[in-house]
Amino acid sequence: MGIESVKRRGKAYDAKIESKDQRWHCRNRITLVFGSNDIEDLDTYVYGSHSVEFKTVKFHQAKSKAIEEILDNCIDEYYRGNVTEIHTSLSEDKKTVVIEDNGIGFPLNKIASVYSEFRTGSKFKDEEVDKKGFLHRTLGQNGLGAAATCLTSDIFKVRVRHYNSKKEQEYRFIDGALKITKTHKKPFSGHSGVRVELVLAKEVYKDNTIDEELLKKRILDLAYNNPGLTFYFNSEKFQFKKGPFELAEYIDPLTAQSFGSFVYVYDTVGGKGKNLKGQIDISLSFTLDKLSDDRERFISFVNSSPTFDGGFHQDRVRRIFINAIKEKLERAAKKEKINIIDNDILTGLTFVLGIIMPNPRFESQTKRKLVRDPFLDKALEQFMNSNLDKFFRKNKEYLELVLGRGKLRHRFQELKDAAKKGKKQNKKRIEKLLDANERKNRSKCTLFICEGDSAIGGLRSARNKLYQGGIALKGKPMNVSQASIKDILDNKEFSDIMASIGLTIGEPADLEKMRYSKIVFLADSDVDGGHINTLLTNFFFTFWPELFEQHIICIAKAPLFEVITDKGTVYLESPELLEEFKASTTKKIKEIQRNKGLGEMSAQAYKYVLNKEVYTVITTNEMSESKKMLEICFGKDTSLRKELLLDTRDNE
Repeated sequence: MGIESVKRRGKAYDAKIESKDQRWHCRNRITLVFGSNDIEDLDTYVYGSHSVEFKTVKFHQAKSKAIEEILDNCIDEYYRGNVTEIHTSLSEDKKTVVIEDNGIGFPLNKIASVYSEFRTGSKFKDEEVDKKGFLHRTLGQNGLGAAATCLTSDIFKVRVRHYNSKKEQEYRFIDGALKITKTHKKPFSGHSGVRVELVLAKEVYKDNTIDEELLKKRILDLAYNNPGLTFYFNSEKFQFKKGPFELAEYIDPLTAQSFGSFVYVYDTVGGKGKNLKGQIDISLSFTLDKLSDDRERFISFVNSSPTFDGGFHQDRVRRIFINAIKEKLERAAKKEKINIIDNDILTGLTFVLGIIMPNPRFESQTKRKLVRDPFLDKALEQFMNSNLDKFFRKNKEYLELVLGRGKLRHRFQELKDAAKKGKKQNKKRIEKLLDANERKNRSKCTLFICEGDSAIGGLRSARNKLYQGGIALKGKPMNVSQASIKDILDNKEFSDIMASIGLTIGEPADLEKMRYSKIVFLADSDVDGGHINTLLTNFFFTFWPELFEQHIICIAKAPLFEVITDKGTVYLESPELLEEFKASTTKKIKEIQRNKGLGEMSAQAYKYVLNKEVYTVITTNEMSESKKMLEICFGKDTSLRKELLLDTRDNE
């Protein structure tokens, strides 16, 4: 079916077709060449006097790229073996930038076209090789950068000292090369190379001042990426020897480590069937902040250009690293019944990755994001796999940290699920609870957690029914340090205790909503009773340590002896106290009754215990130390308990 004709009303006006020269197009469409011409927020890092600071900076992509293009030309000459020093200076008013190298320059009759015409340069041949037959590694491949900087500058002065001809010449490009003047060619003395002095066009960039901090950052980045090459910025010298690893050391000297360096050589075939060789250099280092909750940071460079937006190289390194860690910890994770996720592995890590390769391909002229390269893919895979075993041997603590994060996250999820289930449990009727009768002001109420049903019987008759409640344990309570959250929730005794008080696992204690303001452990005065008290302490401290800070958790010491005298009954809690009493009393002792447990206590002894105004409060001066001690006493690692017992014996 053909296209139908369209009936149009009135006269149709033709579009006006114009042709613009490259100067107009570059100045008015600068974003096509250098990226955004507006100020944007960029999450990056800057160099302080003694450290690297990660922060959000105000970043002008186009201005930054305009200056970088001139610096990149110097780096390309370094890659070709022609440059050992690069000098940069910024004027006091932050508008004039001077960049000079000591390379070999280039033929003087090409100066005008190199800096004022697009598609002019020396690096278009992707198959050009060096003296050893390897493909050149370079940054500038399109013949756009330096010319675009010149065409968008108010002043652009170039002095080229050509090593081979022994002549120098200077060109002045004014107002985006609208006006061009030049000096006569003449012999020079001293070093050869290229010197560029420029002031960006205010008309194009709106504000033509240069951010000194970010310019210095770019120069330092170049210095770290090109060990041995000497840089000067405003006469300050920068030269490094260890490459990106030295940058990692500057970020964090305590945790910086080199994952490895690698040289990958490959064979390829050119467009006309010509056999070619390529070389890819890779360097990767890490820093690790164990206390950080921040996601990973990636500082990456390709041929010294910062890849702010990442790309293939970052994604590939990250994925190989993650998969290797997961595989390494697979057995341990399965044993702990947890799964390791990416964030468990990456949190707190900073990757510093440097790559130098032939013909890198970026998404745009700004070179902020690298696209996939099949040779780089193979190089990264070989590099990572060849260094992982060494990394594992050196970083056992890090692997434990990752596993610990997985456990913590799993525990947190269990607590969230427990909170939902616990709220439902709190609404049920508790059969074993001997509740206090006070309804309006529950802050006056005390709950006694007793050992055994016989103990609750004595409590029933001796208590103040209005303010004192009780609940009985059946045997020793569960060791929560070696139990899952599900097991704890399914444990009827702990479930009843939580419901009685108004506590929910996974949620902090709400003191205003709690049904009791004091929780008192009442167990036999023997070893088993002491064990019960510590297991209860472990339970409450594991889930509600704040109760200990509020002095809510207490122990009531039951009297082991009831001493009947001519002047009444005395209650004593230990054999030592009994002997002291015997030695010092003037009262006549009629009878000494020893209570094997709470069930044998008299009604008067119960009243003595329950009528105490103050109980032994369980307090903690240092939360982390208390947690550590409970882990030693109740955790799965039995060796820690053995060490504690041996230390105790040695100190006796």
